[in-house]
Amino acid sequence: MPIKQIKRNYRKAKYVLYKETLVDFKEHFWAFTGSFIGLGIIAYLQYKALPQQDLVFLIGSFGASCVLVYGVIQSPLAQPRNLIGGHVVSALVGVTVQKLLPDLIWIAAPLAVSLSIVVMQITKTLHPPGGATALIAVTGSAQITVLGYWYVLSPVLSGATILLIIALIFNNITSSRQYPSQPVVDKIKRYRKKKMKQNE
Repeated sequence: MPIKQIKRNYRKAKYVLYKETLVDFKEHFWAFTGSFIGLGIIAYLQYKALPQQDLVFLIGSFGASCVLVYGVIQSPLAQPRNLIGGHVVSALVGVTVQKLLPDLIWIAAPLAVSLSIVVMQITKTLHPPGGATALIAVTGSAQITVLGYWYVLSPVLSGATILLIIALIFNNITSSRQYPSQPVVDKIKRYRKKKMKQNE
């Protein structure tokens, strides 16, 4: 009996290792293309289109969002609600904490991240890069902190929206990729049917 169990576990482990180490060039191509164009547009706005305007478009947490939104598109944490909502609520939390504790960064930084995690959990918008968005609001340069609540709109909301639009285009070009993932699409369809029945 234990030998059968060991063999079964060995086969499972071998299959998981095999699946995890497969190289899918098409998947890599679309992940690269989407992230390059999405982040490229934001970087272009920052450094080429509007460099004299003293506007911030590019923040570090967008790099982490690209990994999720273009590289792991089936993850619940990469879905549109999580991408936009996670960044926006985290930015709101970060700016609020920064305004309440502007001179206590050693308390404000962990507080902003911890509160943003809880708020994302409550609002069902958990997106790991959101923690960095909150942290940047507190520890960012003077150029960031002077924005105050404008930080929520630009760079956070504007940048996340650009990443989402590019994700919707490039993650759906081929039939092998679907974004948002099927469970999210199914949930939206169920919600619409329920609303239609209520309106009848």
